[in-house]
Amino acid sequence: MAYDFDLFVIGGGSGGIATARRAASHGAKVGLAEADRLGGTCVNRGCVPKKLMVYASHFPKYVSEAAGYGWDIKPGTFDWHKMITDVNNEVKRLNTIYQRMVDNAEVKLYRTHARLLDGHTIEVGDEKVTAERILVAVGGKPVKPDIPGLEHAITSDGMFELMEQPKRMVVLGGGYIGCEFASIMNLLGTEVTQVIRQDQILGGFDQDLRNELHEALVKQGINLITKAQLLKVENTDDGVNVTIDNGQKHVVVADVVNLAATGRKPKLENLGLENTAVEVSDKGAIAADIYGQTAEPSIYAIGDCTDRINLTPVAINEGRILADTLYGGMSRKMSYEAIPSAIFTTPEAATVGLTEKEAISEHGEDNVKVFRSRFRPMYYTLPNKDEKTLMKLVVHSETDKVLGAHMVGDGAAEIIQGVAIALKMGATKANFDATVGIHPSSAEEFVTMR
Repeated sequence: MAYDFDLFVIGGGSGGIATARRAASHGAKVGLAEADRLGGTCVNRGCVPKKLMVYASHFPKYVSEAAGYGWDIKPGTFDWHKMITDVNNEVKRLNTIYQRMVDNAEVKLYRTHARLLDGHTIEVGDEKVTAERILVAVGGKPVKPDIPGLEHAITSDGMFELMEQPKRMVVLGGGYIGCEFASIMNLLGTEVTQVIRQDQILGGFDQDLRNELHEALVKQGINLITKAQLLKVENTDDGVNVTIDNGQKHVVVADVVNLAATGRKPKLENLGLENTAVEVSDKGAIAADIYGQTAEPSIYAIGDCTDRINLTPVAINEGRILADTLYGGMSRKMSYEAIPSAIFTTPEAATVGLTEKEAISEHGEDNVKVFRSRFRPMYYTLPNKDEKTLMKLVVHSETDKVLGAHMVGDGAAEIIQGVAIALKMGATKANFDATVGIHPSSAEEFVTMR
């Protein structure tokens, strides 16, 4: 049968576009549908605009530290409207770059919603097109729990639409998105209350990392309320009242309530999956094998809609590997081991590999050795600030292989990115020890821990 396309991609986020471009470079005829802005969550409502806000939040800190180095810099005034306008303008610029990349790859772009009619047919707006293979890369969306009054709260997406800086903000949730926004807004001068269900932030991360960052955020001035249940949200003349129960009921008043970290789920509504054999898990994610293939042989899925590891570089790699395998004559599969990630709070945190708890569960407590270093970086000596950096290595005693690396401190993401290469190559603690450090630097601590 002759199809309109060799591959049709539903979703113009980073993963979908990466797949489309790579498949087209191998000679495939590719179509792509996206009703929203190109680039997906990361470019438009996630890591890119959020990281720009992180940079903006650092300047008060720099000013306060400058005196220790002989600079007499007076505190300035912060223009939220200019910052958020410039951030959104940068997002628009990136949208045009993604458009240009799609055009240059000769991928046919449909700026409309796409819906599956069967394993080879897609309804694209008012058209119907066919494809030998279909890729679903629709990403995810924030979840709003069923709690009274949550229509008065914004999700993380709404942070970039605030034209005025809130004086008071309640952040609901203790995941990395919630912690990042709490840190950003606090440093920019907003009074931040962060409400979490557990006794500590960042469930699932290494315990030492959690301890260090939790303490740092509280020290920074964030009002962190733990073991709390959200009861209701009400709009009043004085602001937004957030009623919580952490052993006793009380109300926190804010200008904005941010549901930054109450979870995300795959965006599968009105996708037409019921017209195919594609299976969806109990968690609402598309079930796909290691090659991205679903129960419908002609349909594949990558990225956040499969709910494996919801990171932009993972989706991009999954997509490129899929395109290389199907159209480039290279049979490859994605490895989900030693994938680094970062939390862009202040201080920054980053991690790669197993946590100490995971390593003990996998290898037994007697077979795991832990190396830790906690110190004040040189930069904070002259400003005389009590800022600490934590570094940690988790090592398999029997093989000496480094199983995990974790860090809280300035430049954590940049440092862990390099360490991740070593872990991916199977480096041992002896390899770390044999590496000459760069002095003076914080990073050298990873090769001098004993």
